[in-house]
Amino acid sequence: QVQLVESGGGSVQAGGSLRLSCAASGLTNSPYAFGWFLQAPGKEREGVAAIDSIGSTSYADSVKGRFTISKDNANNTLYLQMNSLKVEDTAIYYCAAAHSTIPSPAVVAGYGMDYWGKGTLVSISS
Repeated sequence: QVQLVESGGGSVQAGGSLRLSCAASGLTNSPYAFGWFLQAPGKEREGVAAIDSIGSTSYADSVKGRFTISKDNANNTLYLQMNSLKVEDTAIYYCAAAHSTIPSPAVVAGYGMDYWGKGTLVSISS
């Protein structure tokens, strides 16, 4: 059973940076796509960034140029480097994995993911 555990959330001022981590366990040798999603208060969950099984990345328009997704295959850890943070980035951030070769744009667009973490809170103040 795949388990995903996020960490790295916190409270920072606008313009600051945070790096989220997602430790994955239970992975097999089969291909996976990974993504970061956020859910702001009162809103639906939406895709932020994704990396697919061949290492291609995609981003939501709202975070392009500010966020970077990466993956450490040796340690089964997914990262989201978030720079130039804005108040509107405030949300719970979730890590997710799909046991699939789906391309990264499909992950960001909301393709069904198979496994989810419990989330980590990011709070940006002005």
